[in-house]
Amino acid sequence: MTPPVRIWDLPTRLFHWSLVLLVVLSVTTAKIGGNWMDWHLRSGYAVLTLIVFRLLWGFAGSRYALFAQFVRGPRATLAYLRGAGAVSAGHNPLGAWSVLAMLTALLVQGVTGLFANDEIATEGPLSKLVSGATASWMTRIHSFNEKVIYALVALHVAAIAYYFFAKRENLVGPMLTGDKRVIDAEPAQDDALVRTRAALLALLAAGLVGYVVTL
Repeated sequence: MTPPVRIWDLPTRLFHWSLVLLVVLSVTTAKIGGNWMDWHLRSGYAVLTLIVFRLLWGFAGSRYALFAQFVRGPRATLAYLRGAGAVSAGHNPLGAWSVLAMLTALLVQGVTGLFANDEIATEGPLSKLVSGATASWMTRIHSFNEKVIYALVALHVAAIAYYFFAKRENLVGPMLTGDKRVIDAEPAQDDALVRTRAALLALLAAGLVGYVVTL
């Protein structure tokens, strides 16, 4: 049996599962409304912090977290769909585009939320810095993009189910343990140095978001 190889470093796994929990919290608090909107805002800031961290980690993380390692162009993606071409031990080409789509959608949701204003009781921290028309426009994007996120999450869950039942590949397990049984894969670095670098980038992301929301 092929021995397990470390694919997903601890910072990447913590990012992934923290994002899942925060997205659930954001949706739940938005649906409840009322006083829970304060928690919706806080959750949104946390999501935005995670997205900024992941963007930074895509350039400074370990092997399989790097955008340069797993993001491929349309030709490589089509080759993968035809069953040809090399596939990374981490994200496959189609999964890479799914990751980018999710990060983009959540970034749009976080940024537009900063300027949104429901004209009832809740407004983003930066809504006062723009005109009413701009705030209204951002609010509409924020509302529409919520549906985009639902669709992306549904596709993500469907893909996990497809790989599990049709291809007999468990995608959830490696994101919990970090390890995956693959042939001829070089393990990702996942030591104190990597985790320290991640902690510093997380602090930088939190600082940037904290600065923006207090403008």
